[in-house]
Amino acid sequence: MRTHIVWDWNGTLFHDMEAVLEASNAAFATMGIAPMTLQQYRESYEIPIPRFYERLLGRSPSSAEWEQLDGAFHDRYTELRGRCGLTEGAHGLLREWQSAGNTQSLLSMYEHEQLLPVVDAFGITQHFVRVDGRVGDAGGRKAGFLARHLAVLAPQVEPRRTVLIGDAADDALAALESGAHAVLYTGGSNSRSRLEKVGVPVVDTLAAAVELAADLAA
Repeated sequence: MRTHIVWDWNGTLFHDMEAVLEASNAAFATMGIAPMTLQQYRESYEIPIPRFYERLLGRSPSSAEWEQLDGAFHDRYTELRGRCGLTEGAHGLLREWQSAGNTQSLLSMYEHEQLLPVVDAFGITQHFVRVDGRVGDAGGRKAGFLARHLAVLAPQVEPRRTVLIGDAADDALAALESGAHAVLYTGGSNSRSRLEKVGVPVVDTLAAAVELAADLAA
């Protein structure tokens, strides 16, 4: 059985951190929270997202406040995402991994019906054996979604031969909980120092992540 990669989307394959930051600052403004720089965001961001907002507010957001924050973020992000492209080298890496006889899938916490047309517009859907976005409420962790994703792919895909490539500490924690490996990329939502605390490999390029993935699950 060959190595399987589960790719994260936002901040990993999809180079959208500028849009994420601007949309986050739009959401913060609705609650009187000062805007962040990209470095401040990367040092502060965590999943589940309500906990991120809780630390910024100094208290738990109410249900109405959560809906306000989430709605403001997604409204602005939807306006901005069209300016974003794939991370450098991503298209070639996907094609080469598939051509080598390996498999790969995409798992995102971005809403499923929103995710599919965005991925398809880049002409990369055919490289994945499965594409899953979030179904249900926002604000949760990735672990449950990854477990279901891998269960659907079984038995052709085994967790011990699977590597999740993502940009957030929660990506790695989800992989480890599922018995898979993880490689974390520094171009997304968490700083290198935050990522290194998880104890999995941290890289600065997707090419390095793919190279490590092949070794980790060998």
